[in-house]
Amino acid sequence: MSSLRVIPTALFVSVATVSTLGLAAPIEALQPMAYLAGHCWKGDFGDGKRTDEHCFVWLYDGKALRDTHTVRTPGQPDYIGETTYYWDSAAKRVEYIYIENAGGVMRGTVESASEALVFPATQYVEGGKSTTFRVRWTRLSDTSYEVWSEMQRNDAWTTMFKMTMKRPS
Repeated sequence: MSSLRVIPTALFVSVATVSTLGLAAPIEALQPMAYLAGHCWKGDFGDGKRTDEHCFVWLYDGKALRDTHTVRTPGQPDYIGETTYYWDSAAKRVEYIYIENAGGVMRGTVESASEALVFPATQYVEGGKSTTFRVRWTRLSDTSYEVWSEMQRNDAWTTMFKMTMKRPS
């Protein structure tokens, strides 16, 4: 997997299926993600060159949340991914599926913690290779949240990056 790629976690815009400006009232299970909806959030990587942007909209009258994810690197094609979050009534939990333009796919779950969304360890698969990731989004304010992404190497977790995502005013 390229070091220039970012796994969101995992997370997009189909005008035909969104409620007006993504402002639908979400189902109870997706309420912890409501502050994200209807907004784009942007952060800068530590290298000062790449940016990461996530745009969230409600789907199907608040029964799912779509996150369009774009990493921009000057002089390179954009890395684009899409995550759809939804309530799995059989498993009784929020789940997601992430698909990106290099062919990678990831499925996982999201748990709500105090002012945070926790994405437990899950497998990302691209080109027949599998990598284990875990992510935590901590809400800092109404206009920012911190992303902490880790990758498992051997038996240890390594921080891939930390960044603050900000909602433009």
